[in-house]
Amino acid sequence: MTKHVLIIEDNQDIANLVSLHLVDNGYQVERAPDGRAGLDKALSNQYSLILLDLMLPKLDGLQICRELRSRHIITPILMLTAKSTEVDRVLGLEIGADDYLTKPFSIQELLARVNAIFRRLDCYQAGSNEPETNSIKFADFELNADTRTVVQGQQEIELTAKEFDLFWHFASHPGRVYTRSQLLDQVWGYGHDGYEHTVNSHINRLRSKIENDPANPTHILTVWGVGYKFAKTSDAKLPNAAVH
Repeated sequence: MTKHVLIIEDNQDIANLVSLHLVDNGYQVERAPDGRAGLDKALSNQYSLILLDLMLPKLDGLQICRELRSRHIITPILMLTAKSTEVDRVLGLEIGADDYLTKPFSIQELLARVNAIFRRLDCYQAGSNEPETNSIKFADFELNADTRTVVQGQQEIELTAKEFDLFWHFASHPGRVYTRSQLLDQVWGYGHDGYEHTVNSHINRLRSKIENDPANPTHILTVWGVGYKFAKTSDAKLPNAAVH
């Protein structure tokens, strides 16, 4: 099935170049030249991925991302930003972007990120290698990969697509220690030196949603000098086969 990508980018040279290469790689593309038009399209249509510039006229990328997530639209968002400061990148991730690229970027890296996002989505949607009961239960949590939902007690927890992927990956492998590079490769679908802080930001956001005390987590634990692991629980109920 053809993937449908929305590009929200006011620089027409960049939009033209990105659109050309996405179409050449078999993706269907729509474009919006400003934030207001982009938000209208994102709210009115279903897309497989949104490429979202940070600095836009009429409505900036952070506002768009925040509005989409507040409406529980979990379409993956790859943010494109000319800003190079850590705070700008982290802010985009904190409000729900799944990944980002800092301008200038290479087309090859952009395509690698896009393809990685779609590989992850296809893995969950295909279902050919998934167990019959595609859920994980531990403590008072239940994760369901078919509906991509997380319930704690009677309360559903709102996660972005990447937060769910990360949570599912950890919960599928309790006790196993992962470096940031391994998580980039296995959850994001690519490895890239210098992007380990993307992992840190997502883990911090995930902890803020699932931990009673995010400053003293009991589920996603830091292994100092190595990376992270998911705590083993005596009442964990895992699927017959973990989803990778």
